Order: sequence, then structure tokens, then C-alpha cells
Amino acid sequence: MRKLIVCMALALFCMVANATVSEQEALLQDIRRSQANNANAEQELLFISNVAEQQQMLEAARAALKKETNLNVELKTQLATNLTELANLESALSEKVGSLADLFGVARQVAGDLKAELSKSIISAQFPHRTQALAEIANNKALPNMEQLEKLWFLLQQEIIESGKVARYQGDVLSATGELGQATVLRVGTFNATADGRYLHYLPETGKLSELPRQPDGKFLTMAKNLTNATTGQMDFAIDPTRGNLLDMLIQKPSFIERVQQGGLIGYITLSLGFAGFAYGVFRLLMLYGIGKKMFAQLDSTANHTDNPLGRLFIVAEKSNGDSNNLELLLDEAITREVPALEDGLPLIKLIAAMAPLLGLLGTVTGMIITFQSISLFGSGDPKLMAEGISQALVTTVIGLSVAIPLLFLHSLLAARSRVLVQILDEQTAGLISRRAGL
Repeated sequence: MRKLIVCMALALFCMVANATVSEQEALLQDIRRSQANNANAEQELLFISNVAEQQQMLEAARAALKKETNLNVELKTQLATNLTELANLESALSEKVGSLADLFGVARQVAGDLKAELSKSIISAQFPHRTQALAEIANNKALPNMEQLEKLWFLLQQEIIESGKVARYQGDVLSATGELGQATVLRVGTFNATADGRYLHYLPETGKLSELPRQPDGKFLTMAKNLTNATTGQMDFAIDPTRGNLLDMLIQKPSFIERVQQGGLIGYITLSLGFAGFAYGVFRLLMLYGIGKKMFAQLDSTANHTDNPLGRLFIVAEKSNGDSNNLELLLDEAITREVPALEDGLPLIKLIAAMAPLLGLLGTVTGMIITFQSISLFGSGDPKLMAEGISQALVTTVIGLSVAIPLLFLHSLLAARSRVLVQILDEQTAGLISRRAGL
């Protein structure tokens, strides 16, 4: 019974608690709704209070719009009036200019052509910034004024006069390594410029003179140095009428050493054999001339000497006490000993002369193989890729012929000289045998 009463009391308490929570939530919502209504009321009052101010601002904006509209109409009217006046002025100007319009068009065209010419002229290194005034004339659509026309005339006259002068002045020069410095420049018309005896070329991009990284060969440098050191009189000097193109081609021409290097290993071998053979041939030729001189001296001498083949031949004849047949055998034996010494080196020189063209042919075949390999790898679109093989093919052929021709000539001289000496020995031998036989 007691437990029942306790349970009923708890149930009644829970019901009261739930009712209290629901009322509290409803009260909280009412408070929030009241606050929102108050905020809306305040905003409404603020908007109502600003209606007059907003109305004033609207009236001011409408007045400004009306004013700008009226100004726009006035400006359009003024623009139409100005366009009409401009057309009338242009028409009047055209009537007044007349044929001068073509003249001014020609002036603009001449200014453009002269600008392109001066930008590449070597004279612009001495007189920089000449093209700015010409650019104003050429690019301006308005008629050039008198000052601009006088400037155009002055630049034309300056180019004509300076093209016929040899001028010396201090100017900026770029060295071969790219360093900028001052140098005494000697300019020959519009053709060439030198500094310290070295050729320069003009760089239109920078307006500076630059020393050629590679100079022409000796005679042209000698001319440049002589002209640099000269003060008066006439001097020999090579000019480039193409304004640098011929000079560029000249300095690109390979030197002798570079030509030899293009021949490769085969070229070096051919040249080495050629130099060795030629040196040995010259040595043998000098020896034969010395021996021949001694032999001719022996013919005029009464005493026999052992320093020449003829003297040794006479000594053999003196020592022989037999008949003519025995003397003939002894002299033949002596000649047999002397002839090889006189013909020494001839086979070797002949062999080198015959080998040189064959080595050149070998280099030609090797160079063509390199060329065809380049074609197979990179195609035939770029000739520079084939230049190495073609250069080797041609250079080795030239080297082989250049070695063979002098060696053949030298071999002919040696053979002729040795034959003369052998003939003298044969003649003297025949004479000795004839005298011994009593003929």
C-alpha cells in the first residue's frame, strides 16, 4: 500500500514538471517575438524619418541628369560643327597645298629610305642618333615643317660628303671579347673601319663598332697598319664595296692549318710522308751535285782522289797491271760498287710519290663514307652536316696530289743527275780500256 502511494506521488510530480517546461518554452518564444517586433518597428520608424532626405537626393540626381543631358546635346552639336569646320579646313588645305602634297609624300618616302640606309651605314658609328629625326618625318602623317625638311637635306648631304672622306676620330669600340673601350678609329668612306691596325665591323643593333674576332690574312692587315700610321700621301688599302659582306667571306676562308686539319689523320700521314720524302730528296740532290762537282774537278786534275767515284775508278785502273780484259772486269766491278750509291734513295722517293695519290684516294673514300653516314642519320636538308665528310674527301685528294707532284719532279731530277754521273763513269771506263788496249 505504501509503495502504491509513493508511485502515484512520483507520477504526479513528473506531470507537474512537464507542464512547467512547456510554459517556459512558450514564454521564451513570446519574448523573442516581442524583441523582433520592436526591432522592425524601430527600422520602420527610421525609414519613415529618412523619406524626406531620400526624396531630396532623388530630386538632386534628376537635376544632375537633366544638366548632363543638356551638356551632351551641346557637345554633340559642337562636335558636328567642329567636324564640318575640320572638313572645310582640310579641303582648303588640299587646295592650297596642291602639288606640294606629292612633294611631301616623296619627302616622307625619302626619309624612310634614308633611315634604313643610315641604320646600316658605318658612318652612323661616328654620328650616332641620326635616324631619330628621320623616323619623325617618315612616321608622321602631318606635313613636315621647314626644320624637318632642312634636317633631311642635311643628313643626305652629310652621308654623301662623309662617304668620300677618310676620317680619324675617337670612338667606342667593342673588343673581340666584348669589352667596350675607347680607340682611334680610321674610317674609309662607307666601306671599312680600322682601329690599331685591325678591321672593325658595324653593329646596327647597338650602333657600335666591334673588332672582328678573326682578321684577314697578313697582306690586308699590313695595309690596315700602314694606313693607320700614315698622315699624308696615298696608301694602298683594300676596301669592301659591299659594306662588310666580302670581308665576312674573306675571314671565313680557312687558313692553311685549318685546311690541313680538315684532312684528318690521313692528311697528316700523307703530309708527313711528303715532307720526309721531299727533305730526303733535296738532301740526295745536294749530295749528287757535290759528287758531280768533285768528279768534274777530278777530270781536270792529275792526281787521283778517293772522295769521288771517278777518282776511285782511276785508282783501280792504276793498280791493274793486266791486259784490257782484266782491266775491264775490274772497272765493271768498281762501277757496280759506285752506281748503287749514286742511285740511292730513288726507289724510296718514287714509292712515296706513288703512295701519296693512293692515300688521297683513301681519304676521299673515308670522307664520302662519313658524308653518307651523316645523310642516313640527319637527312640531306642541312648541307653543314655533310661539310665535314666532303671537306675531308676533297682536302685529302688535294694533299695527295700536292705531295705526289713535287716528289715526281724531284725524282726526275735525281734520276737525271745520277744518270749523268753514271754516264761519266761509263765514258771514262771505256776510255781507260781503250788506252790500255792501245786503240
